[in-house]
Formats: sequence, structure tokens, C-alpha cells
Amino acid sequence: MPVAGGLILGLVTLQRLGELVLARRNTERLLGQGAREAAPGHYPLIVALHVAWLVGLWVLVWRTEGEVNWGWFAVFVVLQGLRVWVIATLGARWTTRIIVLPGAPLVATGPYRFLSHPNYVVVVGEMMVLPLCFDLAWYGVLFTVLNLVVLRIRIRAEEAALRQ
Repeated sequence: MPVAGGLILGLVTLQRLGELVLARRNTERLLGQGAREAAPGHYPLIVALHVAWLVGLWVLVWRTEGEVNWGWFAVFVVLQGLRVWVIATLGARWTTRIIVLPGAPLVATGPYRFLSHPNYVVVVGEMMVLPLCFDLAWYGVLFTVLNLVVLRIRIRAEEAALRQ
């Protein structure tokens, strides 16, 4: 495995684990304020998809001697900036689950001024772009398509929950 590839994947893995801790804390806080979780049945599918994507990248990059494509890595870094913008905009309301706090207005600042679901746009980009950093276009396409299938379920459930 190229050292740079291991470092990149290590940082992404740590980032995702940190986000899970933040999401859990925010979820518990919101539920304590009277929020409710909507459509939890698809959540294990999302987790499985993301874990498979990241574990698969570790395996594939481990087996390669290839160099990192720094152009694609720059695109990935931009996507990380957008990810941070989404999380910062939602603040204590950001979670990895669909949590609805009755009476709370929808967030309409930050990237939400432009898109209804900016986080999902970022995730779609990440699933394609990180594999491109390692010349794994086929892997990026595969997981982007799988992610779009799961996101179709997720967005419908989220939209229904927000309408109520």
C-alpha cells in the first residue's frame, strides 16, 4: 500500500468514526428534547453500504502500488469542506439518522439556501471521488450507483417525515 493512500484512508476512517460519535451525541440530545426518529428501518442499510465502501477501499488500496491522483484528491478535499459546512450549518441538529424535532423550523441557511439535501450531494461525490484518487473508477461507479438506490429510499423517508 502506498503510504499516502494509507494516510488518506486512515484520516477518512477517523473522520467517519468521529462523525458517528457526534451524530450519536446529537441524536441523544434531540431525542431528549422530544424529537422522534423517522423511518429507522433503512438505517442499517446505509451503515452497511458506507462500511463496505470504506473497507473495500482499504482492501483494494492495500493491494496496489499505485500513486495517489492528487488532482482527484484536491476535489475530495473540497468535498470535505462542503461536508464541514453542512455539519456546521446544522450544528446540534446534524445526525446520521432522520430525527425530527416537532416545531423546529427547517434550516434554510448555509448550503441549505441552495439545496434541500446538500449532505447527500456531498456523499454521492465522495463515493465517486475517493476511489478516483486511487484509480478505482469502477469501484466509485459501483458504490455511487448503490448509494443512489439507498438515497432514493432515504430522501423519500426524510421528505415524508419533514412534511408531518
